[in-house]
Amino acid sequence: MTPTKEFRKSLFKTFLYSLLSLFLIPVITLGFVKYAEPNNDARFEEWIAADIAKDVRMSAEERSERVEFFRSHPPSAMCDNRDPDLLKYQEGVCAQYSDNWQFHMAHKVAFWTVVAGGVVLLAVLVLGAFAFADRAAQYRSFVAGWQLMRFTSALEVIVQGGMLVWLSFWLTAYFLEHYSIKLILIVGLGVGAAVLLTVFSIFKKAGNDSEVDGELISAEAAPALWERVRELAARLKTAAPAQIVGGIDTNFFVTESPLSVNGKTLSGRTLFVSIPLLRLLDQQEADAVLTHELAHLRGGDTASSALLGPKLVQYDQYCYAMATGGLTIMVYYLLNLYRVIFEIALKRDSREREFLADKIAAKVISGKAIVQSLIKIAAYARYRSQIEQNLFEQNQKHGGSLGIAGYVASGLVPYATSPDFVDEMKNARVPHPFDSHPLLEERMRNVAHAVPEQEYGAVVTSAPGTTWADAILTAPEIEQRLWTAYEAQFAAAHEHSLAYRYEPANDEELAIVLKYFPTIAFDLKKDQQIIISYAGITAPGQNEIPWDSVNKTKYEDGIGGDVLTIEHPEKGFFGAKTTKIKLPGLGKQKENFKAAFGHYWQRHQVMRRGQAGAA
Repeated sequence: MTPTKEFRKSLFKTFLYSLLSLFLIPVITLGFVKYAEPNNDARFEEWIAADIAKDVRMSAEERSERVEFFRSHPPSAMCDNRDPDLLKYQEGVCAQYSDNWQFHMAHKVAFWTVVAGGVVLLAVLVLGAFAFADRAAQYRSFVAGWQLMRFTSALEVIVQGGMLVWLSFWLTAYFLEHYSIKLILIVGLGVGAAVLLTVFSIFKKAGNDSEVDGELISAEAAPALWERVRELAARLKTAAPAQIVGGIDTNFFVTESPLSVNGKTLSGRTLFVSIPLLRLLDQQEADAVLTHELAHLRGGDTASSALLGPKLVQYDQYCYAMATGGLTIMVYYLLNLYRVIFEIALKRDSREREFLADKIAAKVISGKAIVQSLIKIAAYARYRSQIEQNLFEQNQKHGGSLGIAGYVASGLVPYATSPDFVDEMKNARVPHPFDSHPLLEERMRNVAHAVPEQEYGAVVTSAPGTTWADAILTAPEIEQRLWTAYEAQFAAAHEHSLAYRYEPANDEELAIVLKYFPTIAFDLKKDQQIIISYAGITAPGQNEIPWDSVNKTKYEDGIGGDVLTIEHPEKGFFGAKTTKIKLPGLGKQKENFKAAFGHYWQRHQVMRRGQAGAA
């Protein structure tokens, strides 16, 4: 699995951003201190020399010696002084919280932050490399990495945030000879919020349950299937699943993580089977798939995933919080760097597990059976995806039953015999919810059973004899319920997308747009309102501004009332034409107003992009 050029470029960018996030602020602090301290020393020397020159009690030689003493003992060098004879001088020029003391402490903190950043970066790379050793090392690497990232990210926000507050005062005070209380407060509040968010996110618990649409298949409803699963598990010398869940998704999988089905959380070993795919596979092909999945149980794959999964979820949630938390972005990139490295190790291990499970299935059942099942599953998944995409791209609201299952069942054979079928299957992967499966061609080589490309269609179109779907007494009812629910969700999602696509041309289209984008009014002072609709925004006493006339916006908070400035595409006398909308009395509605404005404007932009793409 050779990394693509785009992936290598993305990885390099992540590494570069990690370097910047670790070292940019402390290096700027170091640079500023290195620049300012000699100037401060020079000013002190100039002042002290002038003061000594005024002292008529000293001889010229004494004055010269005194000036030389201060030149050789500048204030910047005195904070680390250990000479008891210079203690009084040290206390005078480096008193706690004095300017000189602040610069000295800023230098020390920035220097050791750079050193610590280098150590942490090295630790991240070592832990990332350790994750490639084996599965046990992978788990230990992630646990250690997560603990390290939690501690260092919190510390980095506190320390670098402190530097930012310090710089917000001293950069302006030093170069502009005045400072901005507002700037210091803004930076300080931002840093405080970042610290609180970091600590809160560290201790926030992540939900561990995955959810799948399906129904339990009891032993009474499918005794032969259960017997076969237990028999295969016994041959692999592993415990059989505690429950089998039937669904209509285009995959099979096993898990030992908590799994939510119809509002009920299942624990222990769970096998998910796709009833539509069971109808497509003959029993031997299905046995190969079941053996493949049970091999994951035997190999400890699912136990490992159950152990690691919740930690990965928590880590990813923490990364997201840091990426979207304002100043916490400074710690996100290093977190992401470790996550990317770990994901590479995880994907490599996943491929190896898939190859091993395929080999076990080929040994227990046959190479032919596992390969044919892979071809059929990949073909079904691709064709169903095409059907659903075509249905979703339609610009008319779907009414009644969509009949997705019927479309797939009746169209799979023509699809498998079409001229484009072989080309589409060349890069086919078998879908799976928990990992990245290798290419079909690689999996065929792994089990030493190759099917020529020109025979793919024949494999898919070969009618199965007896199937395990026939052995599930409740299969038709389960499929009917699940397809009905799935198509209702599909139709709702499609209707929602139409609300983004339509520029209403009739009452039906208008009704759909208004269902998701109703006209909203926000109260202002003097019984006035500002109105947002799918068509545009209307301010008190003004004509509606269509969304096509909105190019950019700027929202400004004001004491007497907020102001929304809209920049139009047209040019005025001095640059772009603008309209200022005063919003007195908006008050607590401000955030809702901003969200609604952005949401409705985005709808219009999506609609225009869709029209441009269809042109």
